[in-house]
Amino acid sequence: MSSDKEIKTLKDIWKELYPGMSENKLNKFIKELKEIKLKQNLKPHKPEWYKDAIVYSLYVDLFNKDFSGLESKLDYLNNLGINCLWLLPILDSPMKDAGFDIRDYKKIRSDLFGLTQTSDEQKQITAFENFLKKAHKKNISVIFDIAINHTSNEHKWFKESRKSSDNPYRNYYIWNKDTDRYKETRLLFEGMEPSNWEKDGDWYYFHRFFSFQPDLNYRNPDVLLEMSRNMVFWLQKGVDGFRADAIPYLWKEDDTDCENLPQNHLIVRFFRAALDYVRPNTLLLAEACQKPKEVVKYFGDGDECNAGYHFPLMPQMFKAIAKQSSKPIIYTLSPEVTPEIPESCQWFTFLRCHDELSLELVYVSEEDRKYIHEIYCKFPQWNFRIGQGISARLAELFSRDERKIGLAYSIMLTLPGTPVIYYGDEFGKTNDENYYKEMIKITAKDDTRFLVRGKIDWEKLNSDLNNKDSFSSKVFSRISRQIKTRKKYKSFGRGKIEWLELSDKNGKKLSEILAYFRIFKNEKILIINNLSGEEKSILLTGETLIENGKEILGQEMKIDRKTLNLPAYAYHWILI
Repeated sequence: MSSDKEIKTLKDIWKELYPGMSENKLNKFIKELKEIKLKQNLKPHKPEWYKDAIVYSLYVDLFNKDFSGLESKLDYLNNLGINCLWLLPILDSPMKDAGFDIRDYKKIRSDLFGLTQTSDEQKQITAFENFLKKAHKKNISVIFDIAINHTSNEHKWFKESRKSSDNPYRNYYIWNKDTDRYKETRLLFEGMEPSNWEKDGDWYYFHRFFSFQPDLNYRNPDVLLEMSRNMVFWLQKGVDGFRADAIPYLWKEDDTDCENLPQNHLIVRFFRAALDYVRPNTLLLAEACQKPKEVVKYFGDGDECNAGYHFPLMPQMFKAIAKQSSKPIIYTLSPEVTPEIPESCQWFTFLRCHDELSLELVYVSEEDRKYIHEIYCKFPQWNFRIGQGISARLAELFSRDERKIGLAYSIMLTLPGTPVIYYGDEFGKTNDENYYKEMIKITAKDDTRFLVRGKIDWEKLNSDLNNKDSFSSKVFSRISRQIKTRKKYKSFGRGKIEWLELSDKNGKKLSEILAYFRIFKNEKILIINNLSGEEKSILLTGETLIENGKEILGQEMKIDRKTLNLPAYAYHWILI
């Protein structure tokens, strides 16, 4: 998209979102963008760089205290094979919702630099810019979370907004005299919030998440422009992209469920055009907890988000391993469930994240939710939102069985998409009960998602990693080998997939075996995963004959007379 085309896009969207409204404010914004582009002259990113990314998601403070601590671990991440960091919320916040309640969009939390709240802001910005330079020198891109649907109730906009009904900032949020609007909007935090409306004096304000996170009002063009300015601000500092949090909920309309409305896509296209004008190929990643057919709409024609999370695939990987069947994964990735996406776009895949193992009915059937919950929610404390999720880390979900953890990663790292590793999962980090209890005291909310967060004890971890017999060392050995191997082959991030149905020597189809080719140009890799708790003998015929194939994970293949014997929960990656 050329610069002129991006400016035209901004103007066209403005007319569609705000018909009849003066373009004075838009023209002022466009002038700002032109000045930034001229002054900064930011070098475009490599097109589609995110397709070759291996993303590592972390909280700076929980990972290693602050940015200085994170800097000291860049070599650890680099050696692991990571080439993109996703920093979970770092912007200034009261931290009632782990930083997703933003108080100031142009300031990073002081504690992440070991500074006080009153410290010089320029000193913080400089420290962050220096961190970005060091990460970039190690060829590690950096993206971070930005909540675009809501702010903290401590944000200066909201504090002004609540002062009076004629305050200039009143229209930055959604206020009403009663709760009669948006009645068809579902309650996202069922069991934690009684309503989407919160009483404040004689009025009510609207919120989709916690009551201390009032929703922004995008019917007000000032909100759209200010949020765009916030992103462009960080673009100038060197950030490579943004994870756009809670993207399906931006526009509200009466007599709808206030999700995935057409205006949402106009807002996202506006953001994308502004970002691409300043620095082409900046990553805009959609966090849309929806069915794939809805998520793909946030790719537009390649002019909205560059990438989006494949939420439904995550629970189906857990179901496949529990059922010892390849069918849930194959069906989920079929065109029936997962539509084609624009050539320039990409799915982001994950096994675990900072939230619960989500089982929302928006993309999981009632039957699947019940099955996965019964299998994996092993303790009442792990229950999240009345059966809608499970608060447990990967190691806990698989009962600390390094074979199952390795298998799950083998699947996730070789299926189409860009993989996200959640901090600590590479060494089998477990639930953190102490952190959970500590956060209940701070937030006054019994949010069991805090179980899957918690700090890394690096002294203990280093000791464990040096002990080859420790659980952490066994998990780390498997996962680090897979990550480094994946990084060498373009097929995984860019190639097509061809499913295979394999049989045993008696001709019996093995639904317990998840097998496929990943193909890109002249590169062809055969992936074979045993979802079963028993050894399986697989007959190798025709295109699966692998006498000249190379096992790229460095594992020994047990082949006897064209039969591959694959131990329980084992896997092979074979370059044909």
